[in-house]
Amino acid sequence: MAYKPGFFDVDERYAALSAAGDPLERLSAVVDFEIFRPVLEAALRRSDRSRGGRPPYDAVLMFRILVLQALYSLSDEQAEFQLRDRLSFMRFVGLGLHQAVPDAKTIWLYREQLKQAGAIDGLFRRFDEVLAE
Repeated sequence: MAYKPGFFDVDERYAALSAAGDPLERLSAVVDFEIFRPVLEAALRRSDRSRGGRPPYDAVLMFRILVLQALYSLSDEQAEFQLRDRLSFMRFVGLGLHQAVPDAKTIWLYREQLKQAGAIDGLFRRFDEVLAE
C-alpha cells in the first residue's frame, strides 16, 4: 500500500529542522529582511502590469535567494535546484511547497538588475552590518 502524506507532515518536518538548530531559521530571527525592501524596490525596474503577464516575485524573497547563494556558494542553477529540494531553503525564503520556485534565469535577471542599479554592493554591506550588530 502506498504512503499517503498526512496533513501535518510538512509542519512536523519543519519542527524537526527547528529542533536540530536550523541556522537559516536563526538568521531569519536575527535579520529583519524588510529593512532592505525600500532599496530593493527602488533599484528594480518593474514593468507596467496593465498589459498582464506573470507577476514578479517579491523583492525580499529574491534577495533572500541571493543571500543563500552567497552563504552556500551556489550558482543560479544550483540555487533553483536547492530551493526545490530543501525544506530549510524554502522556509528561509518564504516559499511553501505549493508555490512556484524562481528559475535560474529569473535569479540571474534579478541580480543583474540590482547590479545595473548599483545597489547590490550596498545591500550586502548593510546585510553584513546588521549581522555584526
